[in-house]
This record gives sequence, C-alpha cells and structure tokens, in this order.
Amino acid sequence: MEERLLFIGVALGLFAWYTRRWKERGGHVSPLQSAASHAVFYAIAAFSIVMILTMVFEGRTKVIAVWARALRVGDIFPALTAAAFFGAIGFWRAWSKGDSVESRRFYLDDDLEWADTVFSSALLAWVLMTFLIQAFKIPSGSMEKTLLIGDHLFVNKFVYGLRVPIWGKRILSLRSVQRGDVMVFEFPVTDPRDTHCGKVNAGENFIKRVIGLPGETITVSSGKVLVDGKLMSDEVYAQWDDQFRQPESVHAKEVAPERYQQLWQDHKLDRELGDIQRDYFGPVKVPEGSYFMMGDNRDHSCDSRYWGPVNNRFIKGKAWFIYWPPSRMKVVR
Repeated sequence: MEERLLFIGVALGLFAWYTRRWKERGGHVSPLQSAASHAVFYAIAAFSIVMILTMVFEGRTKVIAVWARALRVGDIFPALTAAAFFGAIGFWRAWSKGDSVESRRFYLDDDLEWADTVFSSALLAWVLMTFLIQAFKIPSGSMEKTLLIGDHLFVNKFVYGLRVPIWGKRILSLRSVQRGDVMVFEFPVTDPRDTHCGKVNAGENFIKRVIGLPGETITVSSGKVLVDGKLMSDEVYAQWDDQFRQPESVHAKEVAPERYQQLWQDHKLDRELGDIQRDYFGPVKVPEGSYFMMGDNRDHSCDSRYWGPVNNRFIKGKAWFIYWPPSRMKVVR
C-alpha cells in the first residue's frame, strides 16, 4: 500500500511541476495541449482514487478479478479502466470549450490547484503509513479471543524502528521485538506460486503473536509450546477449541533433524511432509533476525508451524489499538 501511495504522489507531483512550467510561461498553450493536460489530470486522479479504493476494499468482485487475470494486469485493471474513461472525459471537456484563452487558463489553474492539494495529501498519507501508523482489519479468527474477525486496529510502525523505503533497514528503534508482541507482517513467502495452508498468501498482511525469538529452540508437543525445552506456562492469551489432539506426523519422524530444520527455514516443511504439523512440531531453532509466530487460536491458525520463520524485513509494526467497533475499543495486549 505504501508503494502505491508513493507512486500516486510522484505522478501527481510530476503533473503539478509540468503544469506549473506552462503557467510560468504565461499559460500560452494550444487547445490541443490544454485538452491533453486536462485529460492527463483526469486520468491520474481517476487512477489514484480507484487504486486507493481497491486497497481499502480488498473483497473485490469476481468479475473484476477474472478480467484482471485474463488481461494479466492484476489489481491495477480497474484503475487503468477508470483512467482511460475519465481521461477521455477530461479531454472532451476541455476541447469542447474551443479556442478561448480564458478557458484554457482556467483549466490550467484549476488542474494545478487540485494537483497540488492531492499531491500534498498523498505525500502526507505516505509518510504516515510508511513511518508512523497504519490501519489494519482482522481478516480471520486465528487471533481469537484477543482479536475478532472485523476488528479495526492501528499498527504502530515506528516502535521497532523507522523502516527506510527500498533499502528495507530499520533505524532509530524504540525497543526490540519481545515475546508476546502482537505483530503485523507481510507473509514471508514471496513466490506467488507457493501455496501454504491451502492458498497463495504472497504479498498478504498477517497478524500473529511473537512466540520464539532469534536463537531459541521451539517445540510443540500435544499443542503446548516449549521454548528451549521449557513449557510456556504463562500463555493466558492462548486457546484450544478442539477436544482431541492430532497425532504426530509419521513423515516428520522419518526426516533427519538437520533436514527438518532446513525445510522449515526454507518455508517448505508443510509442502514436503504433506501432513499437519499443528500439535506436534519441531524442534527447530529460530534463525538470527527472524521470529516464530503463532496465532492465539492455536487449533485454527496458519502460522510458523506451517510456513516457517518471519524475517525482520517483513515486519510492518506492532498492533496497538482497536478503534472499531466502539464496543471493542482497547489497547492490544
């Protein structure tokens, strides 16, 4: 989302800069230039609005999804369609005014004013979402009862340090990641062909609780978590719904410990073994710069037991405060 906002801001900034150059030259542009400029502004505005809407409303219709896959343009198909349609409207609107110098200057000034306003808003939103705070909606029940489906919360993005765009490194951290933190992160498997827990999750945001820190050995036995061989007895947030524990994987017993560790680190353990690792898992050692994540709803959570560790570079921030619905307003713990 941050990258899309940055793209929108850059596009509007370039438009504002180019339009301002025309204005500084006295606004002496031809009818064709005026219409083209107005069309470009309409197209950028429509593209930006639809891109933001598709980010906000993730449940897009099947019709849009099918067309997007067919044309191989992914999520930007609705935005491109809107840009082409409204760009044509903008061109016709300016061209239909004829050769009037006053109308051309009016459109030039009007477009520039709107471009400056939206550019400033997009830049501010990008700064806030990249470095400070971001809204997040709970999509599943893997964190019940701590977080419920449909909860809206704010994510603190600077507590673990400011993430430098493109470079990906974090600077000026307030504190390190601690066991028990509820963290939002991008799914750590980036290959769009890989399926985990029955679906492709590449690029999706997940929210889980930090269970294992770098260098620690994690084992799950009969659904209970052991850290460095010691049972975690203070998991007041964890819950188990199923009455029966699933048996230990037959295939896991046949895999050498070194290979088991490597498969897990490479995010291939669940696909390699072919059976469930829910109640009996490990032991595995959490790599440096990575974390072992689990959902509080242990029997219904797709987490590090299945798809491996979460590296630092995928961390978005720490879940902070539930702001909606009002009856659920509270600090996330």
